[in-house]
Order: sequence, then structure tokens, then C-alpha cells
Amino acid sequence: MKKIKSNYAFIDSQNLNLGTRDQGWKLDFARFRVYLKDKYKVTKAFLFIGYIASNSKLYGFLKKSGYTLVFKPILERRRGKTIIIKGNVDAELVLHSMIEFPNYNKAVVVSGDGDFYCLYEYLEKESKLLKIIIPNQRSESSLLKRFQSYKVFISFEKDKLEFNHKKREA
Repeated sequence: MKKIKSNYAFIDSQNLNLGTRDQGWKLDFARFRVYLKDKYKVTKAFLFIGYIASNSKLYGFLKKSGYTLVFKPILERRRGKTIIIKGNVDAELVLHSMIEFPNYNKAVVVSGDGDFYCLYEYLEKESKLLKIIIPNQRSESSLLKRFQSYKVFISFEKDKLEFNHKKREA
């Protein structure tokens, strides 16, 4: 019996998190996972994230919400008294989308980053690009103009996806 393929999401967590926060709101990651499942039939959602040992509670919540976490070691740099944390996940996202390539029908990539241009181009050529979900118009790279028909701005879904302590407790 042939296995039925489905849609997978590949999510740049830093781009998504900062892209919504830059617009003054916080994304509810649990609701976002349901949104991906309901709207785009995503059965597996890979969340690419820098690993910080003290965030184990967050990682448990994300796994419980239905994400498959892919960790990237982080770099910490000091700038005066400020600690800058860097955990660029671009290479991991591209690599995993290719590792998983035979296992999905269509890909949803969540990032406004132009560094994924070659991935979008390849997925489109192979008829496997479903959507590019971008946190907001200001976080969109100008390189993505070519992929106009695939783009969705998550900022337009704020009313459905914003984290709300009252809704979480209900």
C-alpha cells in the first residue's frame, strides 16, 4: 500500500517570532500550529530554533503543540553589558526541506528572508511550493517579489493568532 504524502511546514522561528514582535504583538505558537493544519493541511511542522538550555520548558510546550524541533547551537557575544545571541537556522531549514523532500506533497516555508530564494525557486520548479508565510510586510525581502502568488502575510491573521493570556487560561 502506498503511503499518502502530505504538506510539511519549515519554520524559521527567529524570523517568525521577531517579525510579529516588531509589529507589536506576540504569536501564539499553539494556535499557529492549528492554523497550519487547518488552512494548509500541514501534517508535520519543523520549527528551526537556536538551543538555549534554560528554554527547556518552552521546547516542551512547542513539542506538545505539535512541532518537530530542529535545534541549532547558538553563539553568544558580548557587546558591552549586552549579550547578543545568534542562532541562524537557514542552512538547517534548507537541508531538512531537502531531506524530507520525498515525504511531502507541498511545502509551506515560514520566513520573509531572501536567503531562501534558491529553496523557493527549486520547490516551485518541482511543483512543491505551496506558500511562503511572511511575518509582516516590513520583514519581507525584496527578493521575494518573484514569488508573489505564494506569499501570505501572517500579520493579516493577527486576530486569530495573537497570544492572549485570557484565551490561554479559558
